Amino acid sequence: MDAVLRDAQTSALSPAEKVLFAFIDKVNHESPTIGPEDIARCHAAGWSDEALYDAITVCALFNFFNRWIDATGVHAMSEEAHREGGKRTAQYGYVRTKSQIPEPRP
Repeated sequence: MDAVLRDAQTSALSPAEKVLFAFIDKVNHESPTIGPEDIARCHAAGWSDEALYDAITVCALFNFFNRWIDATGVHAMSEEAHREGGKRTAQYGYVRTKSQIPEPRP
């Protein structure tokens, strides 16, 4: 993970993943310049239009959420809160019934 965060292109990611990460980097920083050759490069690496749509959507949503959080002053969760959230997700999945949602702490 650290190697990917430092430089995805020199990390142990597969060649196809490196193409996708380069494309998403372009979505993040140069989206107006994306053209048919970028899509063709992704297709040549084995990525479908559906996979690219999903990757673009995830990228866009994270950008939206990060900007919304920054602008509204929402405070970051503690590491302990992240750990507890991970445990709940591992136990119950992402979709939970009302009875599975923990009561708020006072």
